[in-house]
Amino acid sequence: MKLYKIKVNGKVYEVEVESITETTSTIAPSKPAEKPASGLPVLSPMQGTILKVVAAKGAKVKRGEVLCVLEAMKLENDIVAPKDGVVQDVNIQKDQKVDAGSVLFVLS
Repeated sequence: MKLYKIKVNGKVYEVEVESITETTSTIAPSKPAEKPASGLPVLSPMQGTILKVVAAKGAKVKRGEVLCVLEAMKLENDIVAPKDGVVQDVNIQKDQKVDAGSVLFVLS
């Protein structure tokens, strides 16, 4: 344990911080985003929860068309197609939590 003094808005707080290792962590490590072998990956811009998956595998989409809705910090964010194409892969499902940089879709 390490003891730190933190000053917030002029008030000083003392906090103790315990260092833990990955083996004692109860949080599963997030899967790093991997670039697919072919196609354009559509990445999550932020951490959040998938509220709705709009595009299905094989669907033809136009640039700007909504692929899914991501909730982050109580705001709904439309994730849109960056170009015209066909959805090769859908890597998410409703109510799934995603990290920033996670591959949500792959377009061809």
